[in-house]
Amino acid sequence: MFSLLEVAKNSPFRTPFTKVHCDVPTPGVDGPVPGRHIQAAAAATESCEFGSAKYFALCSIGGILSCGTTHTFVVPLDLVKCRLQVDQAKYKNLFTGFKVTVAEEGFKGLAKGWAPTLFGYSAQGAFKFGLYELFKVYYSKALGEENAYLYRTSLYLAASASAEFFADIALAPFEATKVKIQTTPGFANTMREGMPKIMNEEGINGFYKGLVPLWMRQIPYTMMKFACFERTLELLYKYVVPKPRAECSKGEQLVVTFAAGYIAGVFCAIVSHPADVVVSKLNQAKGSSALDVTRSLGFMGMWQGLTPRIVMIGTLTALQWFIYDGVKVALAIPRPPPPEMPASLKEKLAK
Repeated sequence: MFSLLEVAKNSPFRTPFTKVHCDVPTPGVDGPVPGRHIQAAAAATESCEFGSAKYFALCSIGGILSCGTTHTFVVPLDLVKCRLQVDQAKYKNLFTGFKVTVAEEGFKGLAKGWAPTLFGYSAQGAFKFGLYELFKVYYSKALGEENAYLYRTSLYLAASASAEFFADIALAPFEATKVKIQTTPGFANTMREGMPKIMNEEGINGFYKGLVPLWMRQIPYTMMKFACFERTLELLYKYVVPKPRAECSKGEQLVVTFAAGYIAGVFCAIVSHPADVVVSKLNQAKGSSALDVTRSLGFMGMWQGLTPRIVMIGTLTALQWFIYDGVKVALAIPRPPPPEMPASLKEKLAK
């Protein structure tokens, strides 16, 4: 069984800077190796080795900060979106939803569900980003350097789907509690009040009855989020940004990251929206199955609340990638550039 570090070193997605080990030159005898001191200096600025346990742990921290903070920030919009999905007759549209909520519960009511959102999406972010980096490295090794480049979109899709599978198991109990608090009047006002109530009324199944539709919502969303982001980023640097990434400042790189994240977010919202409506309705309706909810909603019913979700998810996804990449910069985590065609493949194509 190969070590994770060896996998990372052979990955086409590795960092461009690797640690350099060289003998100390003898003064007056051995001259410096051209360029080597520059590469060594670049490696020294990184806080960990690409593909090491510390690398994946720091990526998980980036995931916690990017997902937990952004989802909590948009709780008011998420709350109105959920209420639109389960009771469109009362809330009608985004503007009316905010107006009715404030009239009935005050501005404080817009923050309902912030605690399960913070804890749930922080846990999800740790698994989502940390495991994505892990699976990407392993799958690239399994494919080999050339195939990992040629089929990189499929690699992104597989790595993100694998990561999200585990991330949703961590998220499900908090998501069930959040939706119940936001959409069931009089159920509970806080996570501390809501979780024991679900456990007493429905048992452990109450937390995980929405897991399958959650997978149906989150796995396509995450696959789109990562694959679309990675390929959009690659295309922006190739066709839009007027200079190579290596010549861009950290600030300029983060702006490109934000733009690629927003484009990915719009597609994410559209792909995952029907399942999101089912999750919201399912956690509100006690004793119903995902199939029952789907039948009662109908095709058009599963597209309720799409506009606020595009606004929310587009902004959310862009901010998540911006924060995640910003954390990598702040913690000096290796940031691989867009993948380049391996030299061996270039030779084959040239022949």
